[in-house]
Amino acid sequence: MEQLTSGDFTQEQDPFVLFQSWFDEAKKSEPNDPNAMALSTVDAEGLPNSRMVLLNGRDGEDFVFYTNTQSQKGEELLGQPKAALLFHWKSLRRQIRIRGAVTVVSDEMADAYFQSRPRDSRIGAWASQQSRPLESRFALEKAVAIQAAKFGVGTIPRPPHWTGFRVSPVYLEFWRDGAFRLHDRVVFRRAQVGEPWVRARLYP
Repeated sequence: MEQLTSGDFTQEQDPFVLFQSWFDEAKKSEPNDPNAMALSTVDAEGLPNSRMVLLNGRDGEDFVFYTNTQSQKGEELLGQPKAALLFHWKSLRRQIRIRGAVTVVSDEMADAYFQSRPRDSRIGAWASQQSRPLESRFALEKAVAIQAAKFGVGTIPRPPHWTGFRVSPVYLEFWRDGAFRLHDRVVFRRAQVGEPWVRARLYP
């Protein structure tokens, strides 16, 4: 395993400590959504899809986000439970790539996070038939109004089709911009969760 020299951006041996360090810096420098990440999945034919989602937190070594399981990404995550994540922080000229297997969070964890969301967001989760054709903006607003009236001022339970997913990494790559495109790249790999990391530098 390569030892990083003093001229490198980190001496850190643990990729999760390094991730948190970069993430904390991004929270100070990014003007919007430092927790935004590109989520890539594949459909049944192996055709990839990417879209921006928000990292809602980390649970141990896992990266957690939430979505409608009836959406395109939800169906793909359930059908092909592997995913890639990409954080790009333009203000820092850094990015992190993550790859790993996907599992569903517990009902208790999903319930707790759902109740922490703003009330209007909880109503929206019931109103939106995510990824389905929408005839007009008015139809969406009408669906929101119907759900708002249905729940009134009472508790809004989590929809059965809304939950969280966790990505358990087997690959993390840290990239920092360098002059003349001579970028710094360090990758951490392991065959499966629980095994030790193997670290290496990559050519830019």
